[in-house]
Amino acid sequence: MSLLQRVLEQFNLDVISVDEVDDSHSSTVYKCHLKKGETIFVKIPYTKLKFERELEAYEILKGKVATPELLDYWTGDEECPGAYLLSELKGQPLTIDVSPTAAYHVGVLHASMHLIHPPINKELKGIQNEFANWSKFIEKQFYSFAVDVKDVLDETLYLKAIDMFERMKGQLPLPDGPGFVHMDFRPANIIVNGDKVSGVIDFESVRFGSTEIDFTKLYRDFLSYDSRFYQSYKEGYKSIRPIIDLEIVLPFYRFIDSFNSIGWCKRRGIEKNAAFLEENILRLKDFILQ
Repeated sequence: MSLLQRVLEQFNLDVISVDEVDDSHSSTVYKCHLKKGETIFVKIPYTKLKFERELEAYEILKGKVATPELLDYWTGDEECPGAYLLSELKGQPLTIDVSPTAAYHVGVLHASMHLIHPPINKELKGIQNEFANWSKFIEKQFYSFAVDVKDVLDETLYLKAIDMFERMKGQLPLPDGPGFVHMDFRPANIIVNGDKVSGVIDFESVRFGSTEIDFTKLYRDFLSYDSRFYQSYKEGYKSIRPIIDLEIVLPFYRFIDSFNSIGWCKRRGIEKNAAFLEENILRLKDFILQ
């Protein structure tokens, strides 16, 4: 019996058809069409830690930020780290084919998430609070990926990247938080329905930390394409809470995003991620050689 079949049995689902969802990098996600006409999602994270993070995230965000409804979950066994049964959000992943109004509502949602602080009376097993040692957290992530990046880049470019990281990290302002940071806040994880935002998905990587890290992928894949998006997003965000000076922090985080993404491609398979790898090598060269 396959893992999916075991999970479907755990949830006692009467399924007509199942489609695997693309663009999920830390879990396996299936879109399930049920005999009674509903569509739901089954999600199986790759590790127990990712399962625990997402479970805690749904509890923390409930009633504060729009997400899919957690219909059920299974804590798993020695072969499966756990699984979720999730409702379907109405709409499609965010694209650049939307109006600035949608960007405004993305800003509102993002700021609402950043408003959330670590719970006082609950000890979390999955979601770490990295805020007190934020600089060390960023440094640890960077040098962890550096081991992989070193095997991909030529030595001169690699050493220039290390030097750039050390110079730029000392120029950052004081961290902003602690807030709930998604760590993968990109268009594929933001569901929109017309000009409205239905919610945000995928919480395997969330932390409590500085909000400054959480703008990078949204800027890379959405905000940078249209100045109207960028302006409307910031207006939406500021309607909920003050926004940090993105002109100061974005260059640093865009640089380390390209560097870390090269390492991610090395870990996940260079051939399979060739296009994304080349894209980030070109970005890194632009940052270093400009």
